[in-house]
Amino acid sequence: MLSGKVIGTIVSTRKVESLVGSKFLEVQLFRDGKDTNEYIIAIDTVGAGIGEKVLITTGSGARLALDRPDTPTDAVIVGIID
Repeated sequence: MLSGKVIGTIVSTRKVESLVGSKFLEVQLFRDGKDTNEYIIAIDTVGAGIGEKVLITTGSGARLALDRPDTPTDAVIVGIID
């Protein structure tokens, strides 16, 4: 799992049918608790907002985190850090 901070939203009016209705967020990743110059786009499943710290799962775990395992995704936000 990865952690990071939501820094923005991504709007995509055209996408694969299984992604319609998904919310895409841009996340700045943390390493050792500090901001990095690394960014990832993730599907939001928990209602995260800009400025919130989040947990992200990637790879096959990301597909399993969605209710639709046939959805092409590589990163999913699965938690908001308190």
